[in-house]
Amino acid sequence: MMLMRTDPFRELDRLTQQVLGATARPAAMPMDAFREGDAFVVELDLPGVDPESIDLDVDQNVLNLRAERRTTASGADSDVLIAERPTGSFTRQLFLGEALDAHRIEASYEAGVLRLSIPVAEEVRPRKIEIRAADGSRKEINA
Repeated sequence: MMLMRTDPFRELDRLTQQVLGATARPAAMPMDAFREGDAFVVELDLPGVDPESIDLDVDQNVLNLRAERRTTASGADSDVLIAERPTGSFTRQLFLGEALDAHRIEASYEAGVLRLSIPVAEEVRPRKIEIRAADGSRKEINA
């Protein structure tokens, strides 16, 4: 059985990588972001990445993410026919708004997906304010 590649740009990237020793286009780190209750959730696809290679830090409301995926083909016995999966270092920066609590970020990695949960800061969450009427009854409204 013979494997064929039909994307000429991937072939150009492969040739450039062989000649220059670097990837021609940056490795992608696809991401979804959404709000879930009182937190923002970010999910990043990092299949095949060793969890030990993932590094997260926050500096002045910028979340820096670094990860590395190594090639599985190694040694003199390997003869790579097709190499479409990006390897090497991946980096991404996320800018966190002032309304997010960067000190309480939680991270988990399962099935190749890095999931970050970034809580909304307590002081900016919606809260109820009690209103007292002249007759002494009470009513709560959202602020």
